[in-house]
Amino acid sequence: MTDMTRREALKGAASLAVGLPVASALAFDAQGATKKLKVVVAGAHPDDPESASGGLMVLYAKAGHEVVSLYLTRGEAGVPGKSHEEAARIRTEEAEAACRILGSRPVFAGQVDGSTEVNRARYDELKRVLDEEKPDLVVTHWPIDTHRDHRAISLLVYDAWLHSGKSFELYYFETESGEQTQHFWPTHYVEITQVEGKNAKPVTRTRVRIRRKVSTRSTMRCTDSAAMRPASASRRLTSGTIRPLPDRSLGVGTRGFERFVF
Repeated sequence: MTDMTRREALKGAASLAVGLPVASALAFDAQGATKKLKVVVAGAHPDDPESASGGLMVLYAKAGHEVVSLYLTRGEAGVPGKSHEEAARIRTEEAEAACRILGSRPVFAGQVDGSTEVNRARYDELKRVLDEEKPDLVVTHWPIDTHRDHRAISLLVYDAWLHSGKSFELYYFETESGEQTQHFWPTHYVEITQVEGKNAKPVTRTRVRIRRKVSTRSTMRCTDSAAMRPASASRRLTSGTIRPLPDRSLGVGTRGFERFVF
């Protein structure tokens, strides 16, 4: 598949789910593609793909495309008072349950929460995972992040993209902007209000219990981060349409969107 064909396929996708045109030259689109697409959302831990891109995942899955939740770790350090083995079991079960709700397939890359590595062996390891999946689109953490594991998966995915000859489209998502993700200026907004109910259930189950320091609002709705830095008020975004950000001006708070960088 050539780059142009891939881009055209991606360009046609989510808008047809709601009968709307695509506004961006290169977009996340869920329907209208000439072939079945594979989307990989790569996160450091169980809950990262769901909370950052859950709406996008549901939109693609509902449109009949293949969606993969790629977890760098099993969240071994994510349950206070539990051993790594116990936490990994708990969070793996949560991730698998969330994937069933969102319509994705879980894949675990084999690193350990809190002890992730970025070296030649790990670069090669993650590239093999993505080579086996053969994705059309990969979305992962923005690399400027206070969490080491988030930075690790971002760099590993980026290296795989480079060494694959940029064979897939690569975008970045945010997680808890201002607390974890830093200096994130989105270029694309995705309205996910039509699937918000799908996102809240798995995100609540995997995150509210574990990250109690985060407000209930931000953990129960994976769209809340979108309200922190909305698109310019001069551009109205419509359901299912993906549009590039025309500038970096800020408007009033907006909910119901997930934000990405290309």
